[in-house]
Amino acid sequence: MQLGLVGLGRMGEGMRTRLRAAGHDVVGYDRRAEISDVASLDELVDRLAPPRTVWLMVPAEVTGQVVDELATRLAAGDLVIDGGNTPYLADGPRAQRLAQRGIGYLDVGVSGGVWGREHGYALMVGGDEELVRRCAPLFEALKPPGEFGLVHAGGVGAGHYAKMVHNGIEYGLMQAYAEGYELLRRSPVVTDPNGVLRSWRSGTVIRSWLLDLLDRALSADPDLASYGGGVADTGEGRWAVEEAVRLAVPVDVIAAALFARFASRRPESPATKVVSALRGQFGGHPAGPAG
Repeated sequence: MQLGLVGLGRMGEGMRTRLRAAGHDVVGYDRRAEISDVASLDELVDRLAPPRTVWLMVPAEVTGQVVDELATRLAAGDLVIDGGNTPYLADGPRAQRLAQRGIGYLDVGVSGGVWGREHGYALMVGGDEELVRRCAPLFEALKPPGEFGLVHAGGVGAGHYAKMVHNGIEYGLMQAYAEGYELLRRSPVVTDPNGVLRSWRSGTVIRSWLLDLLDRALSADPDLASYGGGVADTGEGRWAVEEAVRLAVPVDVIAAALFARFASRRPESPATKVVSALRGQFGGHPAGPAG
């Protein structure tokens, strides 16, 4: 197939490479001229033969703008795929606006990070069944080999909804490994915490790719001295918690992991000072070290 790919960042560039290796004709556009195949969206659209398919891998905050710009350049029968981390509530209105011009829309949650180029990307697709079948060759090229890694999750918005929940679970898993690691490091009896983590990679019920990556990071930097303590969040964890509140679904672990990220960015927390002061007032406990 022929594909226009907008956004050649950490994942988009790897997707272009993987698709080309499978024989697809990919025309990539990025604001960084040194990695872009074309100089503008206009040139990208001109390079594609109708019916065109354009896949977006851009940040959520600019996705709407790019979709609107494409809408004026594409024609009836064309298709827009949003593969970025977009809030699922934005998908329905965007699909409707494009449909007024006869342009199709799919939302695809994409997981795999920088390793997807080599191992494949897990794809969670939302949208019309006919459009999903139309893009099957692209999905098959991008997904990992084997039975799993691709799902038609439902109608418009389902792909991004599935990715939102996926990332919320990811937050919880990462936080659990992080807390376990600190407990091992502080233990008075464990002398090889990194070795313990490494041993868990085989035969245990908590083995996972994330654990493999943690061991990889510790092997390169045993004390993680090159890493800062502040942890950013890209929005999906927040959206998952907000959706859980809307549906009255308890997501204790995901919420706690999200709040832990907030706490990591506050080296001097008024809240912890209040707790320290109260403990001193009612129990005579000494104040902790100043933050």
